[in-house]
Amino acid sequence: MNGILTLEDGTVFHGQGFGARASACGEVCFNTSMTGYQEILTDPSYKAQIVTMTYPLIGNYGINRQDVESWKPHASGLAIRELSPVVSNWRSDLSLEAYMAENGIPGLQGIDTRALTKKLRVRGAMNGFISTEDISVEEALAKARSWPGLSGIDYVKEVTHPKRFEWDPDDTQSSDFRLTSGPSTGENPRQVRNPLPPADIPIVAFDFGMKYNILRRLRQYGFKVDVVPATTSAAEALKSKPAGVFLSNGPGDPSAVGYAIEAIREILKTGIPVFGICLGHQLLGQALGGSTFKLKFGHRGANQPVKDLESGRIEITSQNHGFAIDPKSLPAELSVNRINLNDQTVEGFRHKSKPFFSVQYHPEASPGPHDSTVLFGEFRDLITKR
Repeated sequence: MNGILTLEDGTVFHGQGFGARASACGEVCFNTSMTGYQEILTDPSYKAQIVTMTYPLIGNYGINRQDVESWKPHASGLAIRELSPVVSNWRSDLSLEAYMAENGIPGLQGIDTRALTKKLRVRGAMNGFISTEDISVEEALAKARSWPGLSGIDYVKEVTHPKRFEWDPDDTQSSDFRLTSGPSTGENPRQVRNPLPPADIPIVAFDFGMKYNILRRLRQYGFKVDVVPATTSAAEALKSKPAGVFLSNGPGDPSAVGYAIEAIREILKTGIPVFGICLGHQLLGQALGGSTFKLKFGHRGANQPVKDLESGRIEITSQNHGFAIDPKSLPAELSVNRINLNDQTVEGFRHKSKPFFSVQYHPEASPGPHDSTVLFGEFRDLITKR
C-alpha cells in the first residue's frame, strides 16, 4: 500500500502503508521511547493522536496479548522510519502490522521521522491526517486542516470503561513475571508469576483512560481497587467507603472534563487521601484552584528528567501529555515539589496540610524506567498513617 501523512501547515510525507487500509485525523506528536510501541498504541492517553516514533526500527519483537494497556488500541495512526521485516520474541503472538490491521489502525513507514520530529519541535504539535487509502494530496491536506484538534474537546468519555468493576479479583493479572531457569517443570513460562501481598486497603480509582499497568502496580502494593467510570459522582464513588481515591491518566484537554473536576472537589471536602497521575494530576490541580495550558509539543517518551525538589533526587520518567499546570495559578496551600529539568514545568505537587498529592508523569512506566514506582508505596503510607 502507498501511504500519506499531511500536516495542517501544508507538509506532506509519502511512504509505504502498513496495518489497516484506513484513514484518520489526529494531533501529530512524537515519542522518544526505543521500545513500547504496543503499550503506546493501547494507552488511552493517545486517543485522537498520530504518533511518530523517533527510534528508527519498530516492530522487531511483535505484539503479545498480555501487555496491552487498555481494552483496545486508541492511537489514530503510527508513522515510523522502518517496520522490522522479522518478528522474534518468545512472548510474541502476532506482528505489529497484523495487530494494527486487526484493529483498524493505519501505519506509514519509510518517511524521514527525524525531519518530522524536528518540524514538530519547532512548530509544535500539529493537526494531521494519515491514510493508506487512495486519496489525493489536496484532499489529505484539506482533512488535516479541517480537523478541530484536542483543545476544548472531551475525549475521556470515549475511553473510560462504561461500568464499575473490581480489578483482578482472582489475582491472575497483576503480579510480575518470574523468570524461570533450569530443567523444565512443565509450567507455561508466560504464566509463572511472583506472589502478591494481601489486598488489604480498599481504594476507588477513577478511570479517565487508565493504563492497566497502573492497576497492576496498585494491586502489587496491596490495594483492592474498585474502578469507576470517569463520569461517576463523588457520592457514588464513595459509597464503598474507600480508604483512598486514585485519579488516573487520560487523553485530551483537562479543562474540558468539568464533571470530573466537580466530583474531585466534593471528594476533597472529605479529607480522604488522593493520588493523581498525568490527567488526574491536572484535574486535581484544577479542583484545588489551579489552571492548565497546552504545551508546544508535549512530553512523550521514557527519558524525561524530573527533579524532586524536596530530596534533590533526579528521576528518569515515562511521560505522555500535551497539557500542563500553570504554577502561577496554584494556591499557596499547594507546594510544587517536582519540576521537569528540560523546561521547568510542574511535574508534581502536594498539599501542605492535607493528604493530596499528584505527579504529571507515569510511575507505573510501561514502557519506561521504574525510578518512580515507589510513589505507589507513598500513597499506601499516606493512607496507613491515617
